[in-house]
Amino acid sequence: MGTARVLRATVCLPRHFSPMTEAHRQHVHHANDEQLRYLIHENLKVFAKFTSENCAVCSALAPPFAKFVDEEEYQSILFLKLNSDENPVAKKLMRDKATPFFVSYCQGRLLECAALTEVADVRAQLDRLRAFAPIKA
Repeated sequence: MGTARVLRATVCLPRHFSPMTEAHRQHVHHANDEQLRYLIHENLKVFAKFTSENCAVCSALAPPFAKFVDEEEYQSILFLKLNSDENPVAKKLMRDKATPFFVSYCQGRLLECAALTEVADVRAQLDRLRAFAPIKA
């Protein structure tokens, strides 16, 4: 997984999604639902944060979330940020709970989804994703 790979898709992806190298992983990438569906299948592990502009907890968790990207133990994980207003399910969750929610994917499969308010809880979910052993083909 450490080699550079070129993403191929029928969806229109922003220029920064292609090619996907380790250097590109070290950012929080903004994505929409269509891009998310593509990226979870093209990357072994993905950690997505659904957020809203009117969410104080989302704003408070933004700096630690961005710092996780730089930590050595998370270099194999693609970090995504999605606007919950563009996703009907996410929009309802944000309206009901007023907190961001985080989704862990491995090999295109959803592993865990949780509305979190504490940095320690976000790190714990991220650690579970990091430790998850992918299914061998």
